[in-house]
Amino acid sequence: MCGIAGLIALHGDADPRTAPEARAMATKLRHRGPDAVAAIASPGGRCALGHARLSVIDLNSGDQPMVSEDGAIQVVFNGEIYNFQELRGTLEKMGRRFRTKSDTEVIVEGYAAWGDAVAEHLDGMFAFAVWDERRQRLLLARDRVGKKPLFIYQDERSLLFASEMKALIAHPGVDAALDPAAFPLYLTYGYVPTPGTFYRKIRKLPPASCLAVEGDGQVRSWTYWQADFSAQAIHEDEAAPRLRALLEASVARRMVADVPLGAFLSGGIDSSILVGLMQARASEPVRTFSIGFADDPSYDETRYARMIAERFGTRHTEFRVEAQSVALADTLCDAYDEPFGDSSAIPTYIVSRLSREHVTVALSGEGGDELFAGYHRFQGAVLAESIPRWMVGIGQSIGRRLPLNANFRSLPRRFTRFFEAAALPPEERTLRWIGFLSDRVDALLRPAVAGSLTRSEITRSFRERIDRGAALTPLGRTLLLNFETYLLDDLLVKADRCSMAHGLELRCPFLDTALVEFAARLPDRLRIRRGALKWLLRKTFADLLPEAILRRPKMGFGVPLPTWLRGPWRPLVEERLLASGLRLWDWLNPEPVAAVARAHFAGDADHGHALWALLTLSTWLERNSGSANLGAEGLRPSVAVVTQ
Repeated sequence: MCGIAGLIALHGDADPRTAPEARAMATKLRHRGPDAVAAIASPGGRCALGHARLSVIDLNSGDQPMVSEDGAIQVVFNGEIYNFQELRGTLEKMGRRFRTKSDTEVIVEGYAAWGDAVAEHLDGMFAFAVWDERRQRLLLARDRVGKKPLFIYQDERSLLFASEMKALIAHPGVDAALDPAAFPLYLTYGYVPTPGTFYRKIRKLPPASCLAVEGDGQVRSWTYWQADFSAQAIHEDEAAPRLRALLEASVARRMVADVPLGAFLSGGIDSSILVGLMQARASEPVRTFSIGFADDPSYDETRYARMIAERFGTRHTEFRVEAQSVALADTLCDAYDEPFGDSSAIPTYIVSRLSREHVTVALSGEGGDELFAGYHRFQGAVLAESIPRWMVGIGQSIGRRLPLNANFRSLPRRFTRFFEAAALPPEERTLRWIGFLSDRVDALLRPAVAGSLTRSEITRSFRERIDRGAALTPLGRTLLLNFETYLLDDLLVKADRCSMAHGLELRCPFLDTALVEFAARLPDRLRIRRGALKWLLRKTFADLLPEAILRRPKMGFGVPLPTWLRGPWRPLVEERLLASGLRLWDWLNPEPVAAVARAHFAGDADHGHALWALLTLSTWLERNSGSANLGAEGLRPSVAVVTQ
């Protein structure tokens, strides 16, 4: 796992500054690759590639940028190729020679053998750049699911790329003007959907995509893969052993490392299965890590994690966090380079940082809910399209009469939230369930900013997926939407930035290509049965997990926002959301923001997630305005560590 950066002159101009500039960009990514920083310019000086290395495989001879034996191909690469040993064997039979044991060299020799199709041969998480000296051509590519990021900046003279935006913004030639259209999108989703960012001229390369800068300076891009969520006919007696074999193989691939390796363990089904499969292959106790909250036991899963650790005999460490973690509002803005509204970034950042003190690689359960239907809203989407409108009206009337329940997961809260959204179009319904301030965007934004996008343009990210899945079942359509939006732009962004901020490589076995392609086509009856979410996953691994874990409901990885924002975090909210003179007021109207805060403080509503999104936005604007220094590091969170 590493950080990559580089630049190319679009019109073939040689520039002796390219190598130093690429190195300076890569240096900004040192947290992703703390072991080495290097850069190389093409022989003609048109292109330069920079790299910050985290050594995981082939510690002694896998340095980058990597150059082919004849000097014609240069490569920088971020990620892991899990099938690199198989590909190496295939390429050796084709006559290609290898000088290292690294997975990076498979890209070098694979490009020499297959050209642009090399990306289609790779199975793993990756973003890479290949410079072809003979053709004066740059190829960029990103993995199928989008685990590894790649940002692009282009003007009339050059194209720059990097694993994180901070490396692009550090380049003196980059125009870092903000994009007004990002504000309504962020308030709606809690992120700016791919390919957009908060910067007008910086874009994300979409997943499963390649981009080529040709010798004449023309830029073209294409998609090489897409998950198929159309159901196939398969019986559970065939599906269960197939699933088990695929996940066992995926875990085995992701346990290949020349450095200490462990796992995040929440005590949920996904992480518990992974730990069980890991321990079955390990020659010594697997290192496992979990996090809990001393302030609010209802958010604390550590007893379930401890149950799994004891069952499999892992070497387990618990981190217990208190509300002093509020200082991470500043630190997280630096990690993401733009506002990110999901408050579960807080525990993810903390568990990543503390785990890195013990291991360099950790396995995590991202993708299990997305492929096997683990969210209650998936049931809600199916139900909303089947119940009559008159029943929706009755449900809405009852919901309005129910008293506010502070527990976001409580049955009354779920009942009310379901019926509030059930009558809406599918894209608006989903946004009401998982969005942040989607129904308040126009009121919150200043008129000029609100007018930057129509409502149709704001919801396009969801609507395009829903339209593309029109022939699928309601559940299949919902899974497609979730896989290509929420997983991509929220969960995987959170996992990458929070782990790589500490040089921790996070691997996700559920997102193995073969497993994704199998699971995406499962029939609905194998995902949800008699109200049980992730039915096939539970059935397949019933022999591995305790009954208490198999039967426990989905909890989610959150923090006690309602309590913290009314208590220890309230002064920060007042400082950054209620004060005059904030840069936030250049974009938002103060009074609607204050109304959200007042309602939450008074206990009249639970606006915890919305307030965190607004707090993050305000913090980021201040940190990027040059008008305030809010403390780059913040306070170290109050953490108690228990090891067994």
